[in-house]
Amino acid sequence: MKLTIPYGKDEAQQLIIPDENFAGTIYPNDVKIGNETEEIRRALDNPAGGPTLEEFLQGGKDVVFIVNDGTRPTPTKKVLDALVQRMDLTTARYLIATGSHRAPTAEEYDFIFGEHYTDLQDRIFSHDSKNDKCINLGESKNGTVMEVNEMAVNADRLVIITSVEPHYFAGYTGGRKSFLPGVASYRTIEQNHKLAMKREAQALVLDGNPVHEDMMDALNVVKGKQIFAIQIVLDRHQQIYKVEAGDLHASFAAAVEHANEVFSVKIKEKADIVVSVAPYPMDVDLYQSQKALDNGKWALKEGGIIIMVSKCREGVGHPTFLQQLSLSSDPNEVLENLAKEYKLGYHKAAKMAEIAVWANMWAVTELDHELLQKANIRPFYTIQEAIDAALTLKKDAQILVSMDGSITVPRVE
Repeated sequence: MKLTIPYGKDEAQQLIIPDENFAGTIYPNDVKIGNETEEIRRALDNPAGGPTLEEFLQGGKDVVFIVNDGTRPTPTKKVLDALVQRMDLTTARYLIATGSHRAPTAEEYDFIFGEHYTDLQDRIFSHDSKNDKCINLGESKNGTVMEVNEMAVNADRLVIITSVEPHYFAGYTGGRKSFLPGVASYRTIEQNHKLAMKREAQALVLDGNPVHEDMMDALNVVKGKQIFAIQIVLDRHQQIYKVEAGDLHASFAAAVEHANEVFSVKIKEKADIVVSVAPYPMDVDLYQSQKALDNGKWALKEGGIIIMVSKCREGVGHPTFLQQLSLSSDPNEVLENLAKEYKLGYHKAAKMAEIAVWANMWAVTELDHELLQKANIRPFYTIQEAIDAALTLKKDAQILVSMDGSITVPRVE
């Protein structure tokens, strides 16, 4: 079986797997796509609860859009293409929900705003979790201090443009996530993400998920805030499948149902070896690419090998999680150390160490090999080298390839 594995923005690696070892490839499920512009228009004309956008904006003197950063596939530009027919985009301001990420690059600004960037650039602000002024809104039930960017808190109309797909510890992206961690302070993000250390924080789970509950609390403390959400579910080719708009919670609930249709993928049985690909733009760094590992684990047999494929274009990302993984060759000891103190990024280390307790983690990246080896990740430059090495250890192994591992959540039927 010959496969072309995405690697970086416009590159690929070739892989040959013996037929007797090939268990198949999985992608997000194929769904029927209609006219994207019409789908956005339908959602805006038929909001899931609450007024239409035009009614919502009436009387608004300080309209702020919260939009995703360049590490998400959200087609913000396509939404703006539709909105420009309904409103003057230059009457609003735009806050990029970076969370704890860096500000977008020039290429990412173009991806987010397209041709609208020229007209809007003086009205665009990138949230800086460490330096922007944030307003304290109290504490969540879990004790998280709710500090949110004053631009979002003071706006009299908030419009959120986001996308909904599985998230390895928040259950799903979208909705409340634009607010927290999207435009929250670093301290708030750190406290919220500490909850990701709990086992209940996992993909496709909302009920009982402490991270999700914390995010919902952040919205409850500003429940008087007028928010209009535009929530998009993409297909596996990053085309618009469904859009839900209107009330934040109603549109999120509807979008989650659509997201399950696309991203929750049934498999007949678990495999000995799982290749999980983090394609562009999710391959920005190891910190982001880790999601492919976490999703891929659901298809892996105990004692198996999971191979993450990601170019990691900008390196490691937050270095703290890799430092923690490098403190011991025993993943159980890593987990014990992580339980003693928390810093942002430690949740990544915990999720990876949890996998390392029962499986082997390998990676095909452009990262320094010695760096990965210290973190108990076996490094390779090509996927073919990794598969050849795996088959020398497990000659009769069945190999499953998840081509969009960052957002595909396999589930045994």
